[in-house]
Amino acid sequence: MKQYLDLCRTILEHGVKKDDRTHTGTISYFGYQMRFNLNDGFPLLTTKRVHLKSIIHELLWFISGSTNIKYLVDNDVRIWNDWPYEKYKNSDEYQGEDITQFAQKIKDDDEFAKKWGDLGPVYGKQWRDFFGVDQLEDLINEIKTNPNSRRLIISAWNPKQIKEMALPPCHCFMQFYVCNNRLSCQLYQRSADVFLGVPFNIASYALFTMMIAQVCDLELGDFVHTIGDAHIYLNHLDQINLQLQRECRQLPTMKLNKNIKSIYDFKYEDFTLENYNPHKGIKGKVAV
Repeated sequence: MKQYLDLCRTILEHGVKKDDRTHTGTISYFGYQMRFNLNDGFPLLTTKRVHLKSIIHELLWFISGSTNIKYLVDNDVRIWNDWPYEKYKNSDEYQGEDITQFAQKIKDDDEFAKKWGDLGPVYGKQWRDFFGVDQLEDLINEIKTNPNSRRLIISAWNPKQIKEMALPPCHCFMQFYVCNNRLSCQLYQRSADVFLGVPFNIASYALFTMMIAQVCDLELGDFVHTIGDAHIYLNHLDQINLQLQRECRQLPTMKLNKNIKSIYDFKYEDFTLENYNPHKGIKGKVAV
């Protein structure tokens, strides 16, 4: 994952300090691109351990079209809890629960989850129901029937519904490309939290590309990650510098259950990661 460390160095050496929505402060660099050949191994960061379980469950959640965190919470995935918790804290119903207690109530109480666990029309909604258009279904059909199309696109950016979303989509636009029977994907990410978010985003869209390639009977090409505002939060500088002192290790291998023929049939148990030997994990606080 030399590409990731090069991104970190570029931001530290050429970025500028900027304020941000969270008032945490960032070092920001505008316009950056990384390319990963998916035949070289699964691009999961090795300079710190990345929680693959969260990546897989989040991706399956997107594909399902769900926008409620209950599925994630039921599977002990916490990456989306902060936003609905902040909304709950500011309500008249808040009774002093910490975020762990909030998540437990989401897990135990379906009515509570229905009221406080929904994030608005975020990724899954846009992928599967963009004002009535199932973009994912259309994409797969188009890849199968017209692979040379230059319109193999899914957009999560829906201007009319941005204000209804707990968090406007950061990874907001993807385009697929078929050449020589290989499937590639380019993601445009408007805003990229380089320490916490980007390792997840790389792995998630690489895995998504692998899944689509399998159900469309294609080989693997590249994942291309294009970023608008690439930033390191000021409270993540120590974590980034620690990674820059670590050596990259060999990429792991991701294996998918070859019996799965529909994108909607994948389950968590259908993914097997082999030979992942990262450095120890590094904690960091999410900016909400």
